[in-house]
Amino acid sequence: MTQLLEPVTRDWDFPRPVAGIGVLLAHAEAAGVPAATALGGTGLTAAAVRDGRGEVTAAQELRVVRNLLRHGNATARSGAVLGRRYRLESFGIAGYALVSSRTLIDAMNFALRFLDLTFTFSIPHAVVEGEEVVIEAYADTLPADVRAFLVLRDLAAVEAVLRELFLGALPTTFDAAAGRLTFPASYLQAELPRANPAARALAEAVCADLATRRRDGSGLAQQVRILLAQRLAFDPSLGGVASALAVAERTLRRRLAADGTTFQRLLDEVRISVAGQLLATGSLSVTQVAHRLGYAEAASFIHAHRRWHGVTPTQASRA
Repeated sequence: MTQLLEPVTRDWDFPRPVAGIGVLLAHAEAAGVPAATALGGTGLTAAAVRDGRGEVTAAQELRVVRNLLRHGNATARSGAVLGRRYRLESFGIAGYALVSSRTLIDAMNFALRFLDLTFTFSIPHAVVEGEEVVIEAYADTLPADVRAFLVLRDLAAVEAVLRELFLGALPTTFDAAAGRLTFPASYLQAELPRANPAARALAEAVCADLATRRRDGSGLAQQVRILLAQRLAFDPSLGGVASALAVAERTLRRRLAADGTTFQRLLDEVRISVAGQLLATGSLSVTQVAHRLGYAEAASFIHAHRRWHGVTPTQASRA
């Protein structure tokens, strides 16, 4: 029997798709917690979350969790209820790779290899014990105030996804008190009903590229990039990002310098990337793009674009 792999990471502090907060927001609103309350302190708007594009930091998602625990009723504070809201589609391209895997063990090993493309905080560990597969979640490094909630959420989400892979036909047992999820080991080699080798190979290649870029850009610099992308249009300032990270401006400068970069360099990187995407659509004027990048006037953006690429935005679009 093929071995179940060890998870690729033991660290939960990685960037994650904004869609994860979208699931949290839907859960909050269904439990009567207003969006503004659920998102309080994150710097995110409900519109940005529902748009579903971009990334958030682990700290931002944790803030939403804490808001639920502080302001929610019993339903809002149930990690198991929240976990059952997750679907394969919640995970984007990674979900597509899972559903098109040949067997269940192929899907599980894919998830363990690309765990940092998911929304998990606790780290799942799967082993075969006799005739059962036992999945437990390690959470020793999680903050104590959210640990129990997130373990239940993550295990319930794993159960929901595993059952969805088999169109509801996988028999599972979820022991919330023990923090264990089990199912018959005989299902590991069972072929999934929507297996598609070509689709799986394509999705896996995309996931591998995304994971490589995220892992190469991990740490403080990546958190700053994510926050800048979120704040470009209204406050791409050192002070604003430092406040979002709960550190002093001087501390942020010093820590970025220790990582071999600067705030301005990261701001330029994000602006260059976003500018290219916006200009490529051909539907926005230079002035509109400038405003979305956080420039007060188009002239400043034009000057920056010439510094980045040696030509103006208009000249680049004609090339």
